[in-house]
Amino acid sequence: MAIGIVLAAGWAAAASTVSSIRTGALASSPAKRVTPPAPAAAHFATVPPGAALPSDSVCAAQVRPASEVRPLNDVPNHTVGTGADLVIAAGQHGVTGKMTGTTDELIQWAACKWGIDEDIVRAQIAKESWWHQEAGGDFTSDKSLCYPAVQAQTPCPESLGLGQVRYGFHGAAFANGNAYSSSAYNLDYTYAIWRQCFNGEDTWLNTVPRGGQYVAGDAWGCLGVWFSGRWLTADANTYIAAVKDYLATRVWESANFKGG
Repeated sequence: MAIGIVLAAGWAAAASTVSSIRTGALASSPAKRVTPPAPAAAHFATVPPGAALPSDSVCAAQVRPASEVRPLNDVPNHTVGTGADLVIAAGQHGVTGKMTGTTDELIQWAACKWGIDEDIVRAQIAKESWWHQEAGGDFTSDKSLCYPAVQAQTPCPESLGLGQVRYGFHGAAFANGNAYSSSAYNLDYTYAIWRQCFNGEDTWLNTVPRGGQYVAGDAWGCLGVWFSGRWLTADANTYIAAVKDYLATRVWESANFKGG
């Protein structure tokens, strides 16, 4: 996907100072017991279809501290989602964007919340946006397909944010500007959609052109759907291979990536 830069002038005005959800409480007196925080997870891995998933707060407590490699993400990284929770995957919690932190900390949180391997998330988000929340892609001359805040650009980007959420297909994610203004919400929504597919809910994929029979539990097939909207087609497979390459080389650890 070709990636451009979306001007984010509205972020500074829209964002407010938000304390980290992982900040622990201090005891008010020596006699008061304080529950220690949950230990940080060693690694967030993919969990099976239909598995019970942890809450926002449980995942936030288990995120490991990570330095920021994208300082420009600071405002959207500290902007949380607003409005009602958006339920995507049946029987699962909703999309909230209720997390702040560095870009890698938000990636860990989303991986934990939706039960997908954190390194797959790192690799896919590198492919989508090179970890830039201000990134835009899928440029078009049809402004109706673009989120209003970026329609002044010519051409304008249909897809926005860390996960490149496409406005024309995922308009609900942009309620209250969430997928545009909040890095956490953008990631939260992206992987709620992945979990819906992974759980086996996207049976419509077997009614359209496809490269195989859609089934639950195919993590890579569902990543391909995010890009192509189809199951294991040539475009989907090319995208999957590119993300796998980023995963194998751990591109997010490279000097080129860290340089911006």
